[in-house]
Amino acid sequence: MRLFFGVVAACLMLAMPQGATAGDPSVSVRSVPGWEAVGRLNIAGRSMCTGALIAPNLVLTAAHCLYDQHSGRAIKPSSIRFEAGLNGRRIKAARTVTKVAVHPKYQFRRQGESQIGHDIAVLRLDRPISRSEIQPFAMAAAPQRGDAVGVLSYTHLQATRPSLEQPCHVLARQSETLVMSCRVEFGASGAPVLAVTPGQAPRVVSVVSAKAAMGNRRVSIGTTLDQAVQLLIRRAG
Repeated sequence: MRLFFGVVAACLMLAMPQGATAGDPSVSVRSVPGWEAVGRLNIAGRSMCTGALIAPNLVLTAAHCLYDQHSGRAIKPSSIRFEAGLNGRRIKAARTVTKVAVHPKYQFRRQGESQIGHDIAVLRLDRPISRSEIQPFAMAAAPQRGDAVGVLSYTHLQATRPSLEQPCHVLARQSETLVMSCRVEFGASGAPVLAVTPGQAPRVVSVVSAKAAMGNRRVSIGTTLDQAVQLLIRRAG
């Protein structure tokens, strides 16, 4: 039996928003220690996704963000800018991408459902971001059904301030994918799915790949961090 349908890749292919005003992140976002490690990916000035710092010079995101959604061609790394801790017009740190490592089993196709599985990539930045400025997220094994998680992302509804969806839960786990109750919007592709454990620093356990529907229920789809992630880290680093 199929657990989900109507899958829509969550990458936003619109002009970048302008004219935002500065301000503090919401109380809910500030409740996430190290939230500044999440940033907006400005892709060639035309589209956006979300990424998370996992090392001073490495960002974890969704693979489909790195392809032109119309032509299917890979986007030039140097045209991608990572804006960590973006909050209004304030950016904690900004870097240009110099190298991209995509999951070896990922194949880009424009059909939404083909995005599912292996939709993960690691980006190398032109310069490391000091740990004194931003502490990268640690990674952890995929959660199980029923576990609480959270998603921190930038979206077309809130393009210059991070949005937090927490708590939400893992509804099902299928091979390399998670089906979650977290609601995401366009632009949230590549956003970190964070383990929610009281008293512990948040850890990345998955990456948002798409939004979908399971019956009449809105859900999100995440790609788990399999062993290939370490290979991507080596290739990108």
